[in-house]
Amino acid sequence: MKTNAKITIDCVRPSEHTVNPYLFGHFVEDIRDHMEAMLAFPLKDMDFESETESKTAVSGSWRSYTNGRNTRYAMEAPAPKHSGRAQRIRILSDDEAYAGITQITSLQGPKDYTVRMVARASIELRYLMIEAVDRRTEETLGQLRVELSSHNWQEYEGQLSITRACADAEIRVYIPAGHPRWVDHVSTGMLWIDHVSMLPVDSIAMVKREVVDMTRELNAGMMRLAGNYISAYHWGHGIGPVLERPVMYNEAWGGWTSKYFGTDEFIRFCRELRVEPLICVNDGSGTPEEAAQWIEYCNGSVDTPMGALRAKNGSPEPYDVRYWEIGNEVWGQWQVGTCTADRFAERTISFAKAMKEADDSIVLLACGHYDQDWNQTVLDLAGEYMDYLTLHLYHGYGPFGMNRDTPAEDRYKAIASYPEWTRHYIRQTTELIRSQSKHSHVKLAITEYNTMYYPNTVRKGLPNEHTLGAAVANAANLNEMIRCSDMVHIGSFSDLVNGWLGGCIRVGDYYADQYCGKEPGWSGLPLEIYGTPTYEVLKLYANRDIRRILPVKAECGTFSVSSHKKTPVELDALPDLDIVAGTNDDGSVITLLIVNRSLGEVRAELELQAFEASGETTVYEITGNFYDDINSVFQPEQIKCKEYGVSAEELQRGYALRPSSIYALEFRAKPESGGVE
Repeated sequence: MKTNAKITIDCVRPSEHTVNPYLFGHFVEDIRDHMEAMLAFPLKDMDFESETESKTAVSGSWRSYTNGRNTRYAMEAPAPKHSGRAQRIRILSDDEAYAGITQITSLQGPKDYTVRMVARASIELRYLMIEAVDRRTEETLGQLRVELSSHNWQEYEGQLSITRACADAEIRVYIPAGHPRWVDHVSTGMLWIDHVSMLPVDSIAMVKREVVDMTRELNAGMMRLAGNYISAYHWGHGIGPVLERPVMYNEAWGGWTSKYFGTDEFIRFCRELRVEPLICVNDGSGTPEEAAQWIEYCNGSVDTPMGALRAKNGSPEPYDVRYWEIGNEVWGQWQVGTCTADRFAERTISFAKAMKEADDSIVLLACGHYDQDWNQTVLDLAGEYMDYLTLHLYHGYGPFGMNRDTPAEDRYKAIASYPEWTRHYIRQTTELIRSQSKHSHVKLAITEYNTMYYPNTVRKGLPNEHTLGAAVANAANLNEMIRCSDMVHIGSFSDLVNGWLGGCIRVGDYYADQYCGKEPGWSGLPLEIYGTPTYEVLKLYANRDIRRILPVKAECGTFSVSSHKKTPVELDALPDLDIVAGTNDDGSVITLLIVNRSLGEVRAELELQAFEASGETTVYEITGNFYDDINSVFQPEQIKCKEYGVSAEELQRGYALRPSSIYALEFRAKPESGGVE
């Protein structure tokens, strides 16, 4: 089905406010496989922190590697000051066997890895081997000999050169059978390993270079460190020498919180990307004093106790972190320290006072809610202590009374109505903020948003959040955030890498499942790193030169959502086209962002009032053959943003917008016209 539309842009009335680049921000959280996917380490349980998963006393992801009948394994206390545990291996010389530990992983290559190991050994054990092999062919991919120089704990470092990529590799750390033999008695043949890690030499802040490069293209503006885990996170555990950082249980998501990506690594990551950091403090199990110390660690001079500690850890210059958030979804029963709105307001005041005392130049965000009763209480009691109120917006099937048995087209239309819900919550919250002078200065920060196709515990491995339809919903939502950019200054897409709803950057074949789904590596392509269709949207939007928005009018067809529940927003006659327009600082470029939410092609005529455009317009298009199309390890570039030129004459005749697609059109002023008249 084809319909016609007319789009008119008023180019002479740019908004007084500017669009904040922080609107196109992103979000990292220690959640499920987010850190594992983002960080560059190919090995797990590097500190032997996990319980054994077999009958042999070998930690977590490691396995015994021996052909000796009498080899014995045990878990012991770690080296002094270190966390986790030590792996003990007892080897009998008379077995004339090799013995050690091994782990299955995937390796990039050709690539050099820095290998770091902490070990001690009986004095007759002179060396061990660290070896990478292809599990399928037993081909050696790289080998490193480590000379064991001490009976006491010693840190060893070397370089392991991997000859080629291997999706099904094995890392072996072992005393080889060819090692000179010794006399078996009570104190011989024992090897203790406290830590083993491999890190590609081209990683940045311990993050995969490919992830850094892809994130850089997102031009994020701001990067948020937060999430459910933060309400039980003590920042002091994540600084200093990594081997001396304690292993922390992730109370929100299970497993271990990554001690390898703490404050210093996060700041280095942000600086590499040239983005503004936003840090959420622990107000669930933490204290105002702890939050203030975190600020001093980041912003204090070397003359302050925490600033001196930062300098000791290698960063004498302050980080100057300006944006700090108090509370993450404190209203949720899943949150450590969940409480009522009035209790949170009290907490906000105590935290804000302590944090401002540490640095009075910081900008404070406080936890808001789409429930206006919560916002009313927090604003009335603590509004004068905050600069921003936060919202987390995940729109899914639940509010419509839909489930997976609902026809696919109805489900798509529901998710495509995403911006209507966002508009509703922004308007409600804005009216509340402006209702009293004591908090009328407060602005909005949407510090988490994404589609949510189904309650988050029953995904069944289906990658809904990765579809073209999800990209349509997220693009239309961004349009609404831009339209409301006088109030909404900050946005954080959830998540950056893998994680909960399936971050916009994908590493491997996890897809979006949480509890149900295939084991990682099932595809045979665990090294594939690619962007979802929403990644293409986020990159497209953040790299457009929009400083001020322009009035835009669209005459187009409509669609309706068949909701099975009463909804707070009208779902009849929703415009097929969701549109926003803007201009750069000098008015020489007009950008039109169009989301065709409909299931049919729309032929649109474009009119730019009081703007003389040059002969050719640049068009960016994100489209596919079906709204449920995805990018995957098998087709990582099925949906990519395409760029091409279109003549003014073609646009005047009517330009065809494909179904379920996203467009950005850039009109440049004729050199002699100077832009907006």
